[in-house]
Amino acid sequence: MSDEPDPALLWPPAMPPAAEAAEPQRWVWDAMEPAERQDRLRELRIWVNWLRITFELHNQIPECWYRHKPVREALTALYVGWIRTYASEQVPGRELGEADWINTLYNITPRLQLATCATGAHEPPPHPPALPGARENFQAYLSASDDMTAPPRHPAKAEVDRRAQAADPPL
Repeated sequence: MSDEPDPALLWPPAMPPAAEAAEPQRWVWDAMEPAERQDRLRELRIWVNWLRITFELHNQIPECWYRHKPVREALTALYVGWIRTYASEQVPGRELGEADWINTLYNITPRLQLATCATGAHEPPPHPPALPGARENFQAYLSASDDMTAPPRHPAKAEVDRRAQAADPPL
């Protein structure tokens, strides 16, 4: 058995039904202060260790997962979804929330594997090469492409207009 704490101890306490529902918390790593980022990573590590053992994902999630931003972001999304699924009140229409979460886990699992780190030795992620003229090409796209300069139009304009008219009927 692991010497890590039980991830269930990290769950927020269930709110009484009469309490105001708080806005779900979002984890945006780059927006966190360094101390919070470190605390959250420790919290996530406890859960990831539990996940690797419980779902036998030790071959799919490398030990160095926290050093790879895409893997860390995917595991963060799984963790936050897991808390909402298993520690929150059941939401009508989400009767299969646990099964949906497990399906999501298995859909994301292939993205957690890193061939470069499969041997147990961390390999830093490669930095994409800077292509000459990339910044200028981007600026030209912003100022001249139809996608960026066309007037706004809604793909369902007729429906939007009908709803606006129904919401504000003529006198």
